Amino acid sequence: MEGSMKIGVVSAEGRGETDRLLAEVADAMQAEGIRTAGIVKVLEHVSAFENGCDMKVRVLPDGPVIKITQSLGQGSGSCRLDPSAIAESVAQVENGTLDDAHLLILNKFGPEEINGRGFRGVIGKALDLGIPVLVGIGSASRAEFDTFSGGLAETLPGETEAIRDWCMGAVRHRTEG
Repeated sequence: MEGSMKIGVVSAEGRGETDRLLAEVADAMQAEGIRTAGIVKVLEHVSAFENGCDMKVRVLPDGPVIKITQSLGQGSGSCRLDPSAIAESVAQVENGTLDDAHLLILNKFGPEEINGRGFRGVIGKALDLGIPVLVGIGSASRAEFDTFSGGLAETLPGETEAIRDWCMGAVRHRTEG
C-alpha cells in the first residue's frame, strides 16, 4: 500500500457517539459539495428494543435506508446483523457512487469485516482508487482493523470539527495530488 493512502478512524467514547459523529460529518461533507459514498447509521431511528439492536443505515449520499438487523423478538438480549441486508448495503455502495466519490464513510468496521466480508472489499477498492476512507471502530474490532490496515490508519479525535478538518484535508490532497 502506498503513502498517499488515507484512512481516518473514529472511536469515540459513549454509546452511539461514533455513529453521531460520522453522520454529522457525512452531512457536513455533503453541505460542502464533497461527494460521499458509504453508510452511516440513521440517528433518527428509535430502536423498539431496550438493547438498541434494530439498526438502520443510510447509503450515502441519498439513500436508500436499509434495516441491517434481524428482529429476534421481544426479550432477546442479543443483536443479529442481517447478512443479506449488509450484502445489499455493500452492493448499493459498490454499484452506486463509489467510483465518483471524494470520500468513503463507514459507520463501523465490525464482525462482518473482521471475517473477511461486509465492507472489507469496498474499503480496498476505495483505497485503490485513491479515495480517503473514514471508518468507525469499536474497541472490540480495533486489533483486527489495525492488522487489516497495516497500522496505517490515523486515529482522529472524537470531535466533529477535527474529523471534518481531516476529511477536507484528505479530499483536498486527493484532488490536488
